[in-house]
Amino acid sequence: MISSPDSPLHFVAACRLPTEWGEFRLYGFEEGNGQEHIALVMGEVSGGQPVLARIHSECLTGDGLFSQRCDCGPQLQAAMQAVQNTGRGVIVYLRQEGRGIGLINKIRAYQLQDQGLDTVEANLALGLPVDARNFILAKHIFDYLGVNTVRLMTNNPQKVNTLDNVGIRVIERVPLHVGKTQENAHYLNTKSAKMGHFAD
Repeated sequence: MISSPDSPLHFVAACRLPTEWGEFRLYGFEEGNGQEHIALVMGEVSGGQPVLARIHSECLTGDGLFSQRCDCGPQLQAAMQAVQNTGRGVIVYLRQEGRGIGLINKIRAYQLQDQGLDTVEANLALGLPVDARNFILAKHIFDYLGVNTVRLMTNNPQKVNTLDNVGIRVIERVPLHVGKTQENAHYLNTKSAKMGHFAD
């Protein structure tokens, strides 16, 4: 496992990470600007065989504070459970909070949503992109891990298209429809209607 010299990420360290869903290997990566990203790996993932994988964007409110405004926390947990069930997989965790706008701007957007705007309208009202994430970063993590073919757990066609365009073959899109509540139903419907996400 060697980082490509033209990669925007460099590998920093790895350790074991025991979790409720079994033991993962936790890999840490850093961008030149200091931004940090991680990958959770279970089993042997290099060697060319298709790997169950997820690209998960950081969501402190959902992943860490158990918010029901989104489905992020349940999606992360379901992905970890699926990797455990398979015995082999990768979860790339990109530190791109709030679809890339950052935590404080996300709170500002939530405030506008409390006033009636949807998730897309709120970002635009703040003069921010609807989605500022860079999924190409995941390609460099997959490259480092020796992964070139994946079964991707996602409802977002942009992730599939990005990986296909940069040389990571997506042989299957695995739907990940979990965590829908009365609180986030409008949010999920907006992602489907306005951002092209695959609905349940």
